[in-house]
Amino acid sequence: MSKMPAAFIGHGNPMNTLEYNRFTDSWATFAGTFEKPKAILAISAHWYINATAVTSMAKPRIIHDFYGFPQELFDFDYPVLGDEQLARHVGEIVDPVWVGLDEETWGIDHGTWSVLAHMYPDADVPVVQLAIDASKPLEYHLDLGARLAPLRDEGVLILASGNVVHNLRAIDWNAQDKGFDWAQRFDDDARAILLNDPSTLIDLAQSDDYQLAVPTPDHFLPLAYLAGLASTEAKTPDVFAEGCVMGSLSMTSYAI
Repeated sequence: MSKMPAAFIGHGNPMNTLEYNRFTDSWATFAGTFEKPKAILAISAHWYINATAVTSMAKPRIIHDFYGFPQELFDFDYPVLGDEQLARHVGEIVDPVWVGLDEETWGIDHGTWSVLAHMYPDADVPVVQLAIDASKPLEYHLDLGARLAPLRDEGVLILASGNVVHNLRAIDWNAQDKGFDWAQRFDDDARAILLNDPSTLIDLAQSDDYQLAVPTPDHFLPLAYLAGLASTEAKTPDVFAEGCVMGSLSMTSYAI
């Protein structure tokens, strides 16, 4: 099996699970450009805790971690299997970084299943989810991303799901396919770094637009895992979806 890609996907609105648009189409198209992985390691913005851990249960529960959406979305199921062997192997790969095994607390949240519903609609690829340690600085996540690189040679797709720009308080529901000036600037600045030197992602924290674009780090940090992985490659990532929506969300997605 050839080396699996790694990707950062801007997942945006949970309703993308049930809808078909240019972003969900790009996720499905992306999955069709390489052979099916033997497993997926997902890094979702929505498992943001004070530890580094991986799900290790055989049948992870599907978490509907949102409110105010139609019942159809709460009824959505993605009955994927876990992979305990992969969960344990993640800890071995990143040693000496400590990774806890979560056998019952979490599962698969919508940052993961809203995307995989379009990439692998049959839920036929095992999924392990990696928690984002909220207590660690950006450099830690860049380093951890780089440490995960050997998994790609073993047929594991590494999928990070978040948003480069994610400010829910600033959303304009009437600006469905537009971004505020500051959101578009920050998205462009992120693109310039990722397409030139992903290892310098930390420089984005000095941007004048950072506080508006990243009011909390949870949705931004998955990008650090893709940047860390990209820093181990001779080639920088490619953009396979781009654009801001609702004023203050970026849907831009990258792959290596």
